[in-house]
Amino acid sequence: MQLKNYMEEVVASVIKRVLKDANCCTCEKCINDVTAIALNNLPPRYIVTEEGELYLKFREIQQQYEVDAIAAILRAAEIVKKNPRHA
Repeated sequence: MQLKNYMEEVVASVIKRVLKDANCCTCEKCINDVTAIALNNLPPRYIVTEEGELYLKFREIQQQYEVDAIAAILRAAEIVKKNPRHA
């Protein structure tokens, strides 16, 4: 069995598009900073990836998780844009 925070997958699937739309740097350091801040502000959604039914239930509500993730990414991007860790 493998335990996984499904929100990591959701954030990873939309972050580059959201950062581009937010006019935020998309270097690896900024992506990692935004990801960390966003995930720290989102509730974890743990799934067991071997359990197909459970995964399907999460897929049904993926759209709401995606909306939540986009909002958290936008808030995190503003923080990183104001305090980038590079020149």
